[in-house]
Amino acid sequence: MKRYLTLLLRTTTVVANGFVLLLCIGMIHVLAAQAQPEKVRIIMIGAHPDDCDMKGGGTAILFASMGYAVKFVSVTNGDAGHQADKGASLAKRRLAEAQEAGKRFGVTYDVLDNHDGELMPDLKVRLQIIRKIREWNADVVIAPRPNDYHPDHRYTGILVQDASYMVAVPNVAPDTPPLKKNPVFLYYQDGFQRPNPFRPDIAVDISSVFTQKIHAMDAHVSQMYEWLPWIGQHLDQVPKNKADREKWLAQTRAVPITPEVRQSLEKWYGSGKAAQVQHAEAFEICEYGARPTDEDIRRMFPMLSAK
Repeated sequence: MKRYLTLLLRTTTVVANGFVLLLCIGMIHVLAAQAQPEKVRIIMIGAHPDDCDMKGGGTAILFASMGYAVKFVSVTNGDAGHQADKGASLAKRRLAEAQEAGKRFGVTYDVLDNHDGELMPDLKVRLQIIRKIREWNADVVIAPRPNDYHPDHRYTGILVQDASYMVAVPNVAPDTPPLKKNPVFLYYQDGFQRPNPFRPDIAVDISSVFTQKIHAMDAHVSQMYEWLPWIGQHLDQVPKNKADREKWLAQTRAVPITPEVRQSLEKWYGSGKAAQVQHAEAFEICEYGARPTDEDIRRMFPMLSAK
């Protein structure tokens, strides 16, 4: 590649004909474009408007900052997640919060119109998810593991698992063109131990964008400062002053780096840099999708620096 570019540049210095000059420059641009790695497309799926934000928001910011296409999908409309508001009114509020969060993250944010707290792993919702993955032409799909305290989280994990093979089957949801290759499917990090603990196959340093992640999560006012503190019985700890809320959110929503995640960081960043990481997001490879090699992962996650 370098030899060809050098030859073309030399040609432009000796050829007087303007047409040939332009032709050579055009060929340089084509070759340079072909040398650029193709950017993968990422879709993160959660049960509620704010799930993707908390579990993968920092990684999404890093991807988006490099010009990668990222979409968040909430499988339910969140119309049950509040102590005072509910139904259509709450769903409308949460949609607006999600759209604002999407702007702050730099991603596209879709919210499906399924009731919060009533999600079932049925064919109707599976087809919705298949279509979303296909429409986005996703290379990487990230979702919850199917073992979780919340039924909506569990069933979202099952629904995405059930879609993992079907996204490439032409006769399923034939109104949406199937993917030509199976994406890599990943799980968000969680702390549940049974039937098996989370395995951090990939760990991403999000220290540089943690403040932006918190600012984006701050858009979910109904959740971060009302519902979640209320259901967690610490609503009285939420600062009254708006200026202090993001600082409080950063303190209460920071995820400690476990020894297993730290070990994964060492694999991808080297021990020296891994020791300096303050905030990270980790993902487990789902065996139902494509089976990536370490080289594949470095290509798909270019923020993982070589040792």
